[in-house]
Amino acid sequence: MNKEATKAFRAARDYLLAHRTEYDTARAEFRWPELTEFNWALDHFDQVAANPGTADRTALWIVEQDGAEARYSFAELSARSNRVANWLRDRGVRRGHRMIVMLGNQVELWETLLAGIKLGAVIIPATPLLEPADLRDRLDRGAAQHVITTVAHAPKFTELTGHYTRICVGPPPAGWHSYADADRHDATFRPDGVTRAEDPLLLYFTSGTTSKPKLVEHTHASYPVGHLSTMYWIGLQPGDVHLNISSPGWAKHAWSNVFAPWNAEATVFVYNYTRFDAEALLAAMARCGVDTFCAPPTVWRMLIQADLGKADVRVRELVGAGEPLNPEVIEQVEKAWGVRIRDGFGQTESTGTTG
Repeated sequence: MNKEATKAFRAARDYLLAHRTEYDTARAEFRWPELTEFNWALDHFDQVAANPGTADRTALWIVEQDGAEARYSFAELSARSNRVANWLRDRGVRRGHRMIVMLGNQVELWETLLAGIKLGAVIIPATPLLEPADLRDRLDRGAAQHVITTVAHAPKFTELTGHYTRICVGPPPAGWHSYADADRHDATFRPDGVTRAEDPLLLYFTSGTTSKPKLVEHTHASYPVGHLSTMYWIGLQPGDVHLNISSPGWAKHAWSNVFAPWNAEATVFVYNYTRFDAEALLAAMARCGVDTFCAPPTVWRMLIQADLGKADVRVRELVGAGEPLNPEVIEQVEKAWGVRIRDGFGQTESTGTTG
């Protein structure tokens, strides 16, 4: 733990929390922490997990469409990610190594992200929608040395030759390591050195809408620290239950399903579904007490086709992101819930300003 980095990061975070609605003051007086060395997983997340007041707070809450659910506290995720980090180190993952992570909204995704940060590895998030040709490009241009994916997607790598470690969540095919073996490793992690704030942390491939996807690099400061702004803009507070509708592999998932809520010591809430059902989502939001909610315009438009007033949804903050939201959608939601959607949009892989 770097005590000075923790103190500086926490002071900046606490300032924003204390001035949540004082926008002019915050704009004029907020100062970004000046960090030379910083490892967000070790210097922030693990410190939240070690604090008696927050250790048992739910950090991750995953609800499935069939009603099954699982909750993980900050302390549990800290220990679980330590085991994964130790196991990955034994599999050859080193500081600066590049690692493709292609997982769904499952606990192993968050464990792996935390473990990768602790190790100083460079994470290349990948959506499970990618096909072999896309993955070949990521392996080559991303210079990936390790791959972590599920048994359902491991076959996509069958013809993708190269010297990279293959790690599988679920029963592993021949030649793959079993992620489950991490459970037998030590829950105490010791870093092999310091992490500099300017060290690379994430490599995102842009969506490639108008040309070949480009690589965008983010550091141990640009996303973990930079998304204090997202925490503030959403209005996240300690103890909130935050739901963000986003697919793993895209930058917005990291903003609002990892850094912004955990910066605030809030709960990351995930509702998994195979086919979108607006009424089921609203029922889950009401039952689980979602406080803050972010969704793309497509989801908002589907939600207003349902009866927004039918479910007892009591949100405090609402955000739209991805593309401009129709004014009539914003008006209908405000009429039903009494909360106005803050609309933000822009290029997600290279910026970081929406919920």
